[in-house]
Amino acid sequence: MILGMTRMSFHLHCQRIDASRNMARYYTLAIEPTLFGETAVLRSWGRIGRRGGERTDVFGTEQEAVAHFLDLARRKRRKGYRPTKAAMPLVMT
Repeated sequence: MILGMTRMSFHLHCQRIDASRNMARYYTLAIEPTLFGETAVLRSWGRIGRRGGERTDVFGTEQEAVAHFLDLARRKRRKGYRPTKAAMPLVMT
């Protein structure tokens, strides 16, 4: 359980590159507060250098959003996505 969070933002940018399969993909995750006091998990994905898909999931609590963020990050890691050096997880208040 995560306690004491106060409207923080989290960002994670991952890539999966496999030249033998002509694969160069990205996956970005972020947690952001909404204007209405909820917390949103934003994600975008696609081929590197191209516009891809986007999705936003809104949660009533930050704990729910963080759990969803971590679940998505784990699933992508299992599929071979790795964080990029330029986008280490940022925490801002």
